[in-house]
Amino acid sequence: MICYNCGANLTHNDFCTNCGADVARYKKIIGLSNLYYNEGLEKAVIRDLSGAIVCLRQCLKMNKNHVDARNLLGLIYFEMGEYVAALSEWVISKNLRPNKNIADDYIGIIQNNPASLDSIGQAVKKYNLALNYCYQGSLDLAVIQLKKVINLNPRFVQAHQLLALLFIQSEQWEDAKRELMVCKRIDINNTVTLRYLKEVRAVLDIDDNSGFGFKTRKKAAETVTYKLHNETIIEPVGRKDNKTLSTLINVFIGVAIGIAVAYFMILPARISSVRGSFDESLKVANEQLDAKTASIAELEQQLKTADSKNEKLSSQLELYIGEDGTMTAMDNLLNAVSVYINDPSDVTEVAQSLDEIPVDALDQASEEFLSVYQLLLSRVGGEVALEYYESGMKYYQSEQYESAIGDLSKAYSYDNTNADALYNLGNAYRKYGDEVNAVDTYQAVIDNFPGTETATRAQQYINELNGE
Repeated sequence: MICYNCGANLTHNDFCTNCGADVARYKKIIGLSNLYYNEGLEKAVIRDLSGAIVCLRQCLKMNKNHVDARNLLGLIYFEMGEYVAALSEWVISKNLRPNKNIADDYIGIIQNNPASLDSIGQAVKKYNLALNYCYQGSLDLAVIQLKKVINLNPRFVQAHQLLALLFIQSEQWEDAKRELMVCKRIDINNTVTLRYLKEVRAVLDIDDNSGFGFKTRKKAAETVTYKLHNETIIEPVGRKDNKTLSTLINVFIGVAIGIAVAYFMILPARISSVRGSFDESLKVANEQLDAKTASIAELEQQLKTADSKNEKLSSQLELYIGEDGTMTAMDNLLNAVSVYINDPSDVTEVAQSLDEIPVDALDQASEEFLSVYQLLLSRVGGEVALEYYESGMKYYQSEQYESAIGDLSKAYSYDNTNADALYNLGNAYRKYGDEVNAVDTYQAVIDNFPGTETATRAQQYINELNGE
């Protein structure tokens, strides 16, 4: 035993030899706690689990840090099917003694079995649902839920008790007794179980006694008892020969024999005939069913093929009429041609129509389409490139780098001989913080315009961005 104040080991004295604290009452409390623990352990050994729980709770009231008592209380809860309460006690025990504590093994057994954890959770939910049904008066639904709870958790004493109570309510005495006997095998001295069992046995004993009394009275009514000298003589009453009764009995016996002959000789042949006819009908039905099944399978295959073709055609149609399809690209090209024919100087409007032609559409376009596109691009490309270059440089100088990137990119796409547009596009990427695109753009300057001063400056920026 250690001192509650300083943690030193105590001696036989009523005070701590280390800090001088008065430990006389503390020793009595700890001793009483150990006494309750030992009593709870004895009751648990003989399966008096309810009594053991009472003792162990008293033990923990005296000493809440009693690890062995908490572990044993958790085991008792586990045995009674109350897994949540058991885990609670073991978790507290583990927090009190983190090392060399058997509660770790108990917790691990449950936590390492996901199926067991799921069953525990389902059992608790269904038990609570059964309680709600009881409060609502839906006793039949409560019985169904409790049977499911017992299937998930066969040792759940409270579920067995509640189910027995519902059986008592519906006067199903034998079923109630069966559930209570299960509870008694788990916890032999449970007060609730014993109270319910007493009520059930009282009803069942009344029924047995009433039946016994009826048989006795009936037997007494069928006999006459009298004494002759020193002997008691019992004679049956009303045992007279009755020829009419014998005749009727013989007739009934003959009818029974005739029925037996028909059953064992005629009926089997008739059954065999009917069974043969039924088998033949079943065979024909099976053949028809197989034919219909084959027909359905063929139709399903045809439907599947049709769906596949429909999906393929839909995809092709989408390529033509979708937002990025050929039809849209054709409309944009025709609009650009129309604008150019009406006003060749309106290069901005022509460029806007050309910009709306998707790149994917160009990859799938015909030679005639590409020929017209390239011709129109060559006519307006230089002027459009210059406009985009000037607007891009304005954005660049005003530090609107995102807008500058868009216009400089278009400027180079319309005139791929403009080294300054490509070089300043790299500068815009660098200022914008997109180092990857900046390096790629500078490298394009070096590849497309080698040996120029622009390429030299681009290489210097690449080295700077790469930390060289």
